[in-house]
Amino acid sequence: MVRGNGEIGVSLGQQVRNHILANINSGEWQEGYQVPSESRLSEQLGASRMTVHIAMRDLAAEGVLVRRQGAGTFVAARQSQSTFLELRNIHSEIEARGNRHTTDVIKMEEVNSDLNLATELNVVPGSTVFHSLLVHRENGRPLQIEDRYVNPQFSADYLEQDFTKITPYVHLMAVAPLEEVEHVIQAVLADEFSCKLLEMKEGEPLLLLRRRTWSRGMIATSARFLHPGPRFSLAGRMPVGR
Repeated sequence: MVRGNGEIGVSLGQQVRNHILANINSGEWQEGYQVPSESRLSEQLGASRMTVHIAMRDLAAEGVLVRRQGAGTFVAARQSQSTFLELRNIHSEIEARGNRHTTDVIKMEEVNSDLNLATELNVVPGSTVFHSLLVHRENGRPLQIEDRYVNPQFSADYLEQDFTKITPYVHLMAVAPLEEVEHVIQAVLADEFSCKLLEMKEGEPLLLLRRRTWSRGMIATSARFLHPGPRFSLAGRMPVGR
């Protein structure tokens, strides 16, 4: 990719990602290869330094790159791409479609866990856990409600993050890699609160994804993701053992 020869309909951020991934997938950049600096890539690709920084940060969070302070950025070992990499950063997914991602932060708070929440996170009932409620938008239109509870023992500074600038995915993956993921998918009817956040009519179908994650030997997070049923689908692909 060179200046003036961008991919039609693809954002600059995604073009930077595509350039890096193409070099890795072609074998030109092998495991352990030192990726050119952000300033060098910015000059080569005609993208801003911030655009390059975000693309490289996301790829590092996804386990594709490894960033070492004071040393640079390197291509990660292939074996680090385990099943948890199926969890994708919604910012990257939206950019991959050539669209713009923004986030509304509705709540960032400490809450005392009731029995149900304590069971979900395997903490003592009544103990403090962190809660965030976000709405992710694609080109200004609400696409997902992210209702997440976080074990403070996993991420002590979770509530200090600015989720208008990064996603919880990026922060949590930077804290520690995930060891296990549990998914439950349901179809539900939209309630009044969900309708307001997703700009839907009450009673319309929603796709609900419940997710718990394990890391460092503990349940790290428990989250509910709500999507407008008529304009959203979930898809996945995984190898099947012989």
